[in-house]
Amino acid sequence: MAAQSDVDELFEIRNAFYLGNFQHCISEAHKLKPSTSDLKVMRDVFMYRAYIAGRNYGVVLDEVKSSSAPELQAVKMFADYMASANKREKILADLDKKMSSSLDVNNDTFLLMAASIYYHEENFDAALRCLHQSESLECLALTIQTCLRIDRVDLAKKELKKMQEKDDDATLTQMAQAWFNLAVGGEKLQDAFYIFQELADKNASTPLLLNGQATAYLQQGKIEDAESILQEALEKDSNNPESLINMIVLSQHLGKAPEVSNRYISQLKDSHASHPFLKDYLAKEAELDRLAKQYVSASA
Repeated sequence: MAAQSDVDELFEIRNAFYLGNFQHCISEAHKLKPSTSDLKVMRDVFMYRAYIAGRNYGVVLDEVKSSSAPELQAVKMFADYMASANKREKILADLDKKMSSSLDVNNDTFLLMAASIYYHEENFDAALRCLHQSESLECLALTIQTCLRIDRVDLAKKELKKMQEKDDDATLTQMAQAWFNLAVGGEKLQDAFYIFQELADKNASTPLLLNGQATAYLQQGKIEDAESILQEALEKDSNNPESLINMIVLSQHLGKAPEVSNRYISQLKDSHASHPFLKDYLAKEAELDRLAKQYVSASA
């Protein structure tokens, strides 16, 4: 029989979080009675991050106190950033000060939360500086996401190799492989699809996994297949930003009436105003309006 120390008490909670099954993560966290105080802190870290992912920021802000562990303070910082657009400038200034002073580089949670804030700010250099201070699987996975975001597939490949050397079978490593395959494209798209499918079969189908499959289909031109998967994703979470964005792309490919994609854009404006896709879309819309006015003035 395995010793108690060999049992990963947080496996179910952690795995549910990585796969985007946030409610299951929270439910399992409520049930678990960790054997040590350190495990209790990490249980709460994943639970509160799941609340953040579900946009339930108030739970984190109310429950994490000034006396809470440093890891939980870091999660609260991220919740505060996500919840309060008017406080982001101050939170960023405070974070910049922390990053320039001596840091506890063993606090992977702080590095992850700091990098997540910089990632949302599209300050990818700062995000990578945070993440390079840790070799944890989760920091490596976010490093890969960041490298892919800035079209540095070559760097992402190096980080993926590190993950595979540490734990090739880990859920995060499998996810990172699928993201990498989506970025590479071509024959790798089908491999990405199968990874997402296998993870869903072994665990549970989530909007995160379904959007991964739909993206693989869209890039292969399998539009109808992508549509059925995205409908399933929307049934699970009608307000998921990635599902909405993929539906906008899908509507364009299928030649649907403009009001169809406009509905999804309206949903994004209402619930995800700071999403990079929407910010980029609104910037292009404003530029088009400016050029149109210029054209009208020149023609008058």
